[in-house]
Amino acid sequence: MSAVLDLSAVGADMGELVGGKAANLGELVRAGMPVPPGFCVTTDAYDEVCRARTADLVDLLPGDPGRAAEIRARIAAAEPPPELASAITAAYAALGENAPVAVRSSATAEDLPHASFAGQQDTYLNVVGADAVLDAVRHCWSSLWTDRAVAYRAAVGIDHRAVRLAVVVQRMVDAAASGVLFTANPVTGRRTETVVDANRGLGESVVSGSVDPDHFVVESGRITARRLGDKATAVRPRPGGGTETVPQRGDLASIRDEQVLALAELGDRVARRFGHPQDVEWALDTGGTAWLTQSRPITTLFPLPEEPRPGLHVYLSINVAQGVYRPLTPMGIAVLGSMFGGLTRGLGLPVRDRPQLFRDVDGWSFVDITDIARSSLGRRAARGLFAMAEARTGEVFATLLDDPRLSVRRSPAARRVLRVLARTRAPLVAARTLADPDGARARVVRVVEELRAELARPAGRSAAERVAAARRAILAVGPRLAQVAPRMVPVLLLSRLLPRIAGATEEEVQVVLRGVPHNVTTEMDLELWELARRIRRDPESARACAELSPAELADRHRTGTLPGVLRGGLSDFLARYGHRAVAEIDVGVPRWSEAPEYVLGVLAGYVRSDEQDAAERFRRGASEAEAMVDRITSRLRNPLRARLARFAAHRVRELVGLREMPKYCFVLALAKAREHLLAAGRELAGAGRLDRAEDVFFLDHAELAEVVAGTDHRELVARRRETRERELRRRHLPRLLLSDGTEPEAMMPAEEVDGLLTGTSASAGSVTGTARVVLDPAGAELAPGEVLIAPSTDPGWTPLFLTAGGLVMEMGGPNSHGATVAREYGIPAVVGVRGATSRIPDGATVTVRGSSGTITVH
Repeated sequence: MSAVLDLSAVGADMGELVGGKAANLGELVRAGMPVPPGFCVTTDAYDEVCRARTADLVDLLPGDPGRAAEIRARIAAAEPPPELASAITAAYAALGENAPVAVRSSATAEDLPHASFAGQQDTYLNVVGADAVLDAVRHCWSSLWTDRAVAYRAAVGIDHRAVRLAVVVQRMVDAAASGVLFTANPVTGRRTETVVDANRGLGESVVSGSVDPDHFVVESGRITARRLGDKATAVRPRPGGGTETVPQRGDLASIRDEQVLALAELGDRVARRFGHPQDVEWALDTGGTAWLTQSRPITTLFPLPEEPRPGLHVYLSINVAQGVYRPLTPMGIAVLGSMFGGLTRGLGLPVRDRPQLFRDVDGWSFVDITDIARSSLGRRAARGLFAMAEARTGEVFATLLDDPRLSVRRSPAARRVLRVLARTRAPLVAARTLADPDGARARVVRVVEELRAELARPAGRSAAERVAAARRAILAVGPRLAQVAPRMVPVLLLSRLLPRIAGATEEEVQVVLRGVPHNVTTEMDLELWELARRIRRDPESARACAELSPAELADRHRTGTLPGVLRGGLSDFLARYGHRAVAEIDVGVPRWSEAPEYVLGVLAGYVRSDEQDAAERFRRGASEAEAMVDRITSRLRNPLRARLARFAAHRVRELVGLREMPKYCFVLALAKAREHLLAAGRELAGAGRLDRAEDVFFLDHAELAEVVAGTDHRELVARRRETRERELRRRHLPRLLLSDGTEPEAMMPAEEVDGLLTGTSASAGSVTGTARVVLDPAGAELAPGEVLIAPSTDPGWTPLFLTAGGLVMEMGGPNSHGATVAREYGIPAVVGVRGATSRIPDGATVTVRGSSGTITVH
């Protein structure tokens, strides 16, 4: 293969040879789109000149990023071989004698669907003369190793040794105006909008951000928004080479409306060619012809699920609702669908195995709530539920209700509710639950024991039998959750009505909910704390926790060589709670019984935290709750109302712990299904049908059955593993998403006050402490009194709460898992704080005011 290729000979499948930028330009040329003529100096040329000279330093980069400067210096001193220099010179001459050209870097790890590398390598404009072109090519090679490029690759997980660089040389456009366009709105995500930014002269002023450009938004063939920027300067080519910045009038539009619309149409053609939204650089020459100088995918857009039904749809994030701020495995999503299918059938709403309203994309799971948004009853119910579970989502949801595309229409919702009430006898069950809370809890315990017995049924030994047993485990839990659900109705109603019945403030009600009994999650945390107390009294166990890492402790647990108290206590704990995990709703996530490192890390932290007693704090919270009930009822002058308020408060305390039981049951079934799936995976891997046992979690039910029958899905598994690795790096997850790509929250006005963040009150009280930002609890260390700042939490996070001084979450509402446990432990908590993990610096001093729902960053 030649080291120099004309752009017309470059295709989209040649990225390793020509880099992302050149591959995309070549694809546009092949599609007959207007691209300035040019050529590409391929990665073979880079290898020949640079690779051997720098390999030793590149190997040192992960541990010593400062070596990048030495790499640049070596490349700057390198001279291309005469044959390569002649080939570049000849290709340049073919563009015209001393033609002005743009020389642009094109890296192999550039313009990928998940990492654009925009601006990470260098571009040189209006380069004139063969010697200048050769010098610019060498400088482009060197720019692969700028500090910003090295840091970016490290951030997105790309191996420095895997990247190479090609160089694109193109004839300069005599530009009257230039700029960028996005074929989807990069701020709101809306796929039906094209955004055009423009200025006179070369596009460098727009790309670099040195001016406020003219801004246009186009939708359905018309300009829907227009703003003229303050374009005080423009970049122009200088005679003889290089560019200069010149002053200009900024109050005149740089392009006409018809040119905006033509550019939008051209951008639409580009997006259709590549099959996904594009970030396009363009130039209009002095004759008005549009040219494309670059196209790359817009990597910041959240992926969209496929929508089989017409019209605008509203999707609610299941990840946000369940406090799982990471993508789910394909089998995890399939299992969730099966479980919800069984639950809805148990509630009297026949559905397919996977509910029709489920949507998923790249590991993110959603449910279509369009019918709820278009129903008067649905809107009222959703507002109430969001207020309890995820208040910020409720605020975002409210912004959609005036959209004419989501106007209210007749809905079968009321009929469905009546069907559920009749099937489950919910009113009768709710009345019995209120009358006899002990009996209600006993019935739930019986449901759990019935489920355990069902899960313990013999499964067989073959892969096919194990896969069938995994399916049975999941299908067994849905109907049993339907038995538990009606017993949750009194809790939901009384929790909402208690402030009104008792004439109490939200802060007072939060105190009433401290230290509540019969909560399986808090019981788990307190049992782990009690084990830590026992370990402190055993010198050998305490020394092991102090001297060994969680990984070393886990290894000794597996070999049975932990000290006695630690060995026995951990085994007992895992026997009861080893089915749990962080992000536990995903069957693809290892359980604590398989990977106890997290539990051991938390336990070691407890052992070190002997200056406070979490169990005593929990008991004190229960006493404060009873005292608050007395205070509230004593000020009510009507004796009947006082008795009703006391009854309601006590019933809430006696029953609210049941809210954790549905998930507890589901996770029990998940753990057993995972056990069967792993056994099947080991057999399939041993037979060569999968590369490893865990690959079963990158298939759905039908695909796994196909593998059992002999189909080879290893390439599919590899692609999905790659997708998961990419999505694990995503730090933004929308609460609500529209089917046109719009993220409604992005369209809400920002409420910024320096140093003050606001959210939803979840647990009363105030605390000032050191902020500890934790994105993943695995390996996290939280010193006593530190304020935990997290994107979201599920029950697997809650062991960290026992040493936390306060809690701040980006997701969640007053009745979410994290909020509930924080209240029970009596730690101040604020939830639904937008961007908390990025806006609060790790290690900063913060004051959390749980009662007002505010956080001050000092």
